[in-house]
Amino acid sequence: MKKKYILSFNQDSVNKPVTYDLIKNFDIKINIIKANISADEAGHLLVEMEADQENMEKCFQYLDENRVEYVPAENRIIFDQEKCVDCGSCTAVCFAEALTLDPETRELQFHPEKCVFCKLCTKACPLGLFEIRFNE
Repeated sequence: MKKKYILSFNQDSVNKPVTYDLIKNFDIKINIIKANISADEAGHLLVEMEADQENMEKCFQYLDENRVEYVPAENRIIFDQEKCVDCGSCTAVCFAEALTLDPETRELQFHPEKCVFCKLCTKACPLGLFEIRFNE
């Protein structure tokens, strides 16, 4: 199982070695994609985690016990696809290839699982159809 999550740390959990513990104790493969953490303050990590189902369940239990919130990353990306005119402006800046134009239909394809929360699409879209909520 491989999926992106936003981990949110409160003042109590921000100083704990959470990612180290997840790797060592639960054999979780972690790729830190984006971080906003300060000592003694709240913080956020965008991570891609990979492990078998049993270890992921133990991982989530550990996060709950340590008061670290976790949300699937896709839940923090808002895209109003109904208003999209398929201009492709966002695809020009999306180096993660989360936004592509279908070569046959020329319609915008959005793959939220590939998003790295760079927020470039929010600036590139002339209609302002993207909202990325990382620090919530």
